[in-house]
Amino acid sequence: MKKEILPDLLERYPGLSYSFKGRQADIEESISALLRGLGMALLCIFALLAIPFKSYLQPFIIMFCIPFGVIGAVIGHIIMGYSLSVMSLFGLVAMSGVVVNDSLMLIHFANRKSRKGVPALNAVHSAGIQRFRPILLTTLTTCGGLAPIITETSRQARFLIPMAISLGFGILFATFITLVLVPCLYMILEDIKSLLTARVLK
Repeated sequence: MKKEILPDLLERYPGLSYSFKGRQADIEESISALLRGLGMALLCIFALLAIPFKSYLQPFIIMFCIPFGVIGAVIGHIIMGYSLSVMSLFGLVAMSGVVVNDSLMLIHFANRKSRKGVPALNAVHSAGIQRFRPILLTTLTTCGGLAPIITETSRQARFLIPMAISLGFGILFATFITLVLVPCLYMILEDIKSLLTARVLK
């Protein structure tokens, strides 16, 4: 309607204006409020991570996997044959908070090793090995708990399915990205620190 019908009407009748009311207006208002809430949630997550880590960069590494969770959620909707809806966005907000847990476990373990004098590469390698099972179990148990909702066929549960798909598939996809991408980003950050330290010493 916005692309084809309304522009033609505006051209044919100068001075004509339009606005969406009813259900469409409620949807737009809900999405706007949801995006504001997501922004505030991400800001709070960043602050809560930056304080204990005493770093402004490591929280970005941890939160970097959130967009990949969104990709997983979209893929999940395509696989299951559902369209994105407002409930899907609710699931994405919930997924954003859960996805950081996996990255948090890796970075925290690597930092603890580094403080003991272990080289960064060995520390992040050890973190990947030691935290692999907890991360995988956390993901599988979460997805397993959501599976009955995703596969539910009753009419009463259909409005919840998009939210469960966003949460389940988003976490599943982001977990495998986390296990590969977060250690890489951690080492990139350490290399940058080493280069800056070397320049300062010179």
